Amino acid sequence: MAYPMQLGFQDATSPIMEELLHFHDHTLMIVFLISSLVLYVISSMLTTKLTHTSTMDAQEVETIWTILPAVILILIALPSLRILYMMDEINNPSLTVKTMGHQWYWSYEYTDYEDLSFDSYMIPTSELKPGELRLLEVDNRVVLPMEMTIRMLVSSEDVLHSWAVPSLGLKTDAIPGRLNQTTLMSTRPGLYYG
Repeated sequence: MAYPMQLGFQDATSPIMEELLHFHDHTLMIVFLISSLVLYVISSMLTTKLTHTSTMDAQEVETIWTILPAVILILIALPSLRILYMMDEINNPSLTVKTMGHQWYWSYEYTDYEDLSFDSYMIPTSELKPGELRLLEVDNRVVLPMEMTIRMLVSSEDVLHSWAVPSLGLKTDAIPGRLNQTTLMSTRPGLYYG
């Protein structure tokens, strides 16, 4: 769960979110190194005299500043593509939950069981108990098993919605007339908001 003035991500609860956090750190380090190099070059150009101006016309320098960005893009793209394909894999799910977005609530249906469905309404601010979170508490929570692959089928009845749980690394759009699919697996028990 996020807390006030938090600067980083929420704690990862799924293997996919752990991979996303590692990718974020990897990309942030590359951006930090590039920014440091550019800042150094700009400051050195402003504070020193350029005595070797002929080196700026050299073919080698142009080759380096053409190839180096291509290598950096490959170092960012390969891990990104690996995670993208990992997020799209579905490995024989143990449970399927159909999620339907309505204008002010969500409907859930455990499709592997007969007649197991419920609506989840947000609790109004006036009815919140001490310690409950405004705009996050609902009257019926979704209960899912941990360490099992779960398929979520997400759609909408009326308008566009987004079904998201940040600590699981999930965000799926609920679009009327379209059935989107995502998988999740929680590695530890807990109460996760989204």
